[in-house]
Amino acid sequence: MKKTAKIATGIMLVASLALTACGAKNNNNTNEGASPVASSPAASEAASPASSAGAGKKFAMVTDVGGVNDKSFNQSAWEGLQKLSKDTTAEVRYLESKEATNYLTNINQFVREKYDLTWGIGFLLGDAITEAAKQNPDAKLAIIDSVVEAPNVESVTFAENEGSFLVGVVAGMMTKTNKIGFVGGIDIPVIKRFDLGFEAGVKAVNPDAQIIKNYTGAFDKPDLGKAAAATIYNDGADIIFHAAGGTGNGVFNEAKERKSSGKQVWVIGVDKDQSIEFGDDVTLTSMLKRVDEAVYRISKDLLDGKFAGGKVTVLGLKDNGVGLPETSSKNVPADVLAKVEEYKNKIISGEITVPTAQ
Repeated sequence: MKKTAKIATGIMLVASLALTACGAKNNNNTNEGASPVASSPAASEAASPASSAGAGKKFAMVTDVGGVNDKSFNQSAWEGLQKLSKDTTAEVRYLESKEATNYLTNINQFVREKYDLTWGIGFLLGDAITEAAKQNPDAKLAIIDSVVEAPNVESVTFAENEGSFLVGVVAGMMTKTNKIGFVGGIDIPVIKRFDLGFEAGVKAVNPDAQIIKNYTGAFDKPDLGKAAAATIYNDGADIIFHAAGGTGNGVFNEAKERKSSGKQVWVIGVDKDQSIEFGDDVTLTSMLKRVDEAVYRISKDLLDGKFAGGKVTVLGLKDNGVGLPETSSKNVPADVLAKVEEYKNKIISGEITVPTAQ
């Protein structure tokens, strides 16, 4: 494998890159007829003028079981492709996977249709991308959150533990009950990185805080997320951080119900600035994971003749690949954000090494 590489530190942390669906040649056909991702006026204003750089080029992505409208990980990836289409006129499409047996089938559909680059979104697609790469050595593939050692695959992973450490600092300093929750999806290395980083951040500023954890075993079951949140809140926690994809939507639902009855509880979102979807009244902050930016930039590299099969790109705090959204200041006091910045600098400098999982 080629030497691990980093995307340039010029990646900008912004609140959202969701784009107006009608502004792109989305052709978002799916195996279940899913609807387009919701648009964001702010992102539309930020988009650069369209060029013809992608004319005749085709890009696609295959979701994991969370689906493209998970308001989290898959949706962020699709927004990256939408931005590519808007900026370059390239054709972009997705297929949703409703179960694991769909992964390879969906990837191979795009390969047969001669797409220029096909993305697998998520750790769970690692085996399918590996198999597709072996079967189709001339196809160009890419994957998020897994490393596939093949000359025709570019892999992207994130230092989720670093960004999660920072939201852990927020939770540790802002809890009123000294009990904090974590709701995970499937117990896999990428989710363990969220878990371990978050716990380390909490303990760094509040060693006496109790952390209550619940792995639901799913990324597409909001009812399980709601039940997990109810249990954790009932145990006395007032802040829950979720890393559970669409399952995490249920955490927000439970928090909203409790807020409406006068309970002071919060959720820390994941992947996107989830205050945009769920509101500032319940979203304390979010751990941004710039899947959208990674998908956009590597796809754009292919248009520019710079696709690097066999390369692994790792995005952490120093690359602005993870972090907190600007909207955090709505609910997080200035002194807490100053402490977050202090720890961020210590992590980037190497003074602090955040626990991780492989």
